[in-house]
Amino acid sequence: MEIFVKAVEAGSFTAAGEAMQMSSYLVGKHIQKLEQYLGVQLLHRSTRRQSLTDFGRTFYERAKIILLEVEAAESMAAETRSVPSGRLRINAPVSFGMRGLSPRLPEYMKMYPKVSVELTLANRAVDLIEEGYDVVFRVGELSDSGLIARRLAPYRLVLCAAPSYLKTRGLLISPWDLQQHECLGFSHTELRTNWTFDGPEGRVIVPVTGRLMVDHGEPLLCAALEGLGILLQPLELVRDSLDAGALVELLPDYKVPARPFHVLYAPDRRLTLKLRSFLDFSVLAFGASTMKAP
Repeated sequence: MEIFVKAVEAGSFTAAGEAMQMSSYLVGKHIQKLEQYLGVQLLHRSTRRQSLTDFGRTFYERAKIILLEVEAAESMAAETRSVPSGRLRINAPVSFGMRGLSPRLPEYMKMYPKVSVELTLANRAVDLIEEGYDVVFRVGELSDSGLIARRLAPYRLVLCAAPSYLKTRGLLISPWDLQQHECLGFSHTELRTNWTFDGPEGRVIVPVTGRLMVDHGEPLLCAALEGLGILLQPLELVRDSLDAGALVELLPDYKVPARPFHVLYAPDRRLTLKLRSFLDFSVLAFGASTMKAP
């Protein structure tokens, strides 16, 4: 079966023989025996070319699947005797990548010294398959992309400002007061124009404006610390500043809805030891059991 599939893919008995280190004559004999065993012709042959019969085409498609399954089963057996190794390409949103993933990544790499990591940070939704990533972290509702998702702890956003800003502009009583304040804008997702809160009267969606719009959270944090406006950003980005008193959480009776957070991988990508080990590590490091209050 393997020789037949190779002959079809290579386009000739000669090319298949070279790939499998055997003579074209032996390739032909193997395929002839397979046809005799099946009792049906798989290939039309001529002196110059070969082509699949109708049944041969159907058999070829099924044989490919069977051989892939055999390869996967053999690889699983081999992996039980091995350790995670190879290059792992990861993509994550910038704030999470810098404040959440990067501090924990050395722990994973020390656990699995034969795995090398290529990490890129971007707030755009990268194409995992087209751009060749093994795993991506994604915040927000998932589109029907066909990717497989492992759920992580919900992504918390916090509304806060520097004491110096509040001293000059005053405290907020309700989310609607944001319309009279400088709101530091994040240019991705709906945070660019609207901020959403759940409070005593239900869900509130407030249109916001401001003089500064940035596509990364770090510059917005710098601006907030300097008293330039009110910030709505991930808890991991502002936690240290909140703990130090450099920022103050606002509107404690109004919570920003937590956003879904997942780590994704492709369904047609074999779950290698390196991939499985990182997925398991991510769930342990960033799963629901790891949630902390601000």
